Amino acid sequence: FEKRGLPIHRSFHGSEAVITGAQSDLYLHYIEHYSSRAGRAWLEAVMKRSEPWMGHIRARIEHYRLPPELAYLPVIESSFTAQAVSRSGAVGLWQFMKNSISPFDMHVTEWMDERRDFWKATDGALRKLKENYDALGDWELALAAYNAGLGAVRTAIRRAGTGNYQELCDRGFLKRETIHYVPKFRAVSHIMSRARRSNVSTGWMESPQWTRIPPGRSVDLGLLANTAGIDKKDLVSGNMELSWGVSPPDRNYQLKVRTKDYEAVAAALARKDIQLVHYYIHYIKSGDTLSALSRHYGVSVTTIEQANPGIQARYLRLGQRVLVPALKEAGPYVRSATKDLSIRFDGSYLVRKGDTLWSIALAHGVDP
Repeated sequence: FEKRGLPIHRSFHGSEAVITGAQSDLYLHYIEHYSSRAGRAWLEAVMKRSEPWMGHIRARIEHYRLPPELAYLPVIESSFTAQAVSRSGAVGLWQFMKNSISPFDMHVTEWMDERRDFWKATDGALRKLKENYDALGDWELALAAYNAGLGAVRTAIRRAGTGNYQELCDRGFLKRETIHYVPKFRAVSHIMSRARRSNVSTGWMESPQWTRIPPGRSVDLGLLANTAGIDKKDLVSGNMELSWGVSPPDRNYQLKVRTKDYEAVAAALARKDIQLVHYYIHYIKSGDTLSALSRHYGVSVTTIEQANPGIQARYLRLGQRVLVPALKEAGPYVRSATKDLSIRFDGSYLVRKGDTLWSIALAHGVDP
């Protein structure tokens, strides 16, 4: 980039500012933390999970001319678990809150949560980091703003009368989580940028190339993979945002497929003689309503209407056939049946003899 006169952000390591004070102590703490035998095993497992997306992430970082170490930010954000959900409700590899996604063309619907879309979320995260850097002029502050919010960091700078990140931390103008965030990231990126010297085995990481293709209709990933003759897990890993493994009936939606599979998938999508999504078939009986069907089958009335062009909720006919996309397992609809629609979350774990924080974290795909 420099030879062509284009701007480039240097690596965090090598030309970085010297870390001093409490930040130095935290940095050394996390170096020791992740360099331990258990820490290295955990990092190896996390990097194994990153394989489907790491090549794409590195390419997008280069596209935005950002420091290459940012590829390791999902290690401390989500442990490279696409389905990760934080206690505050942040979701995905890059941990986006629902109220922060609109500038990055991400949406949450009954069909999908695009905070889990590795393509959109990666672009959104890198744009956010670049915006933070452009606003603050310092990568430590930019990373702190990714964790705490740009407004919170600006407020801290104004109250402290300084834009020195280490001074903001030492004087307590940033919250505890943010004070730990940057040295934790520095430690992980330092170790992983020198994986071999750090005795962290990353194996032969596969870095598939991805491309996007609009299916033009709802398709079940399993049926599409079977028709195209490709591995279903490759389609699933590329489209983790789909809540039911079925693409939405939105012509603007694009599936992510490995470049090597593009022609096979395109040929399968072009076939009009096969159905690429499962449906429940319901015949209208006296008293049936689309609202009742939507509650029973776990889809919206709009989804049922989209699957049945011309249907009118107010003028259903006895015996009329209604197709309902099979987004989840459900038995036949019976009007008198009731169903507990509550959702329970149980975040507890009973510690067993021999458990460690590392072993529990590894088993559940989270950071210790």
